[in-house]
Amino acid sequence: MSKTIRLAFCGIITAFCTMTMFLTGLISIGTYALPAFSGILLIIVVIELGAGWAWPVYIASSILSLMIAGDKEAAMLFVVFFGYYPILKAYIERIRHKFVSYLLKFSVFNAAMILAFFLSIRLLGVPEDSFTVFGIYLPWAFLLAGNLVFVVYDYAISTLVVLYFQRFHRFVGKWLK
Repeated sequence: MSKTIRLAFCGIITAFCTMTMFLTGLISIGTYALPAFSGILLIIVVIELGAGWAWPVYIASSILSLMIAGDKEAAMLFVVFFGYYPILKAYIERIRHKFVSYLLKFSVFNAAMILAFFLSIRLLGVPEDSFTVFGIYLPWAFLLAGNLVFVVYDYAISTLVVLYFQRFHRFVGKWLK
């Protein structure tokens, strides 16, 4: 496979990621769903070309998302977690000890979400009272709920990888040769 084809493929995935992040300004509920979907697109690059090609796609998509995404919080979530997690997941799942693997996954998620919380308040100007429900400040409850959603997200990524191999890999792999 020539470098030109690999580069073009990475450019197409970067364009799809950036387009999806652009949609965050048009679809208000997309603050969490669209960055997650954009990150999932990077799985295709990891499967077809390897993680070494996926990192530049993540970096380019992150820079472009920060510049053109309508929802800056969504762009920040893509940069801080959703963009690189599918790539990192490929490395983490090579660890033979499941406990260590899950501990690392949850550590990455929690560190990223705590960083996203502080960046949202300090850089994006999200008011701290937006994390208050009925007068109770609930960031830790949101983090706990986020961990439950993360379990579903991680499982969904694994399921999508299997589905991709079953349905699309032979066609995309043939196109890339």
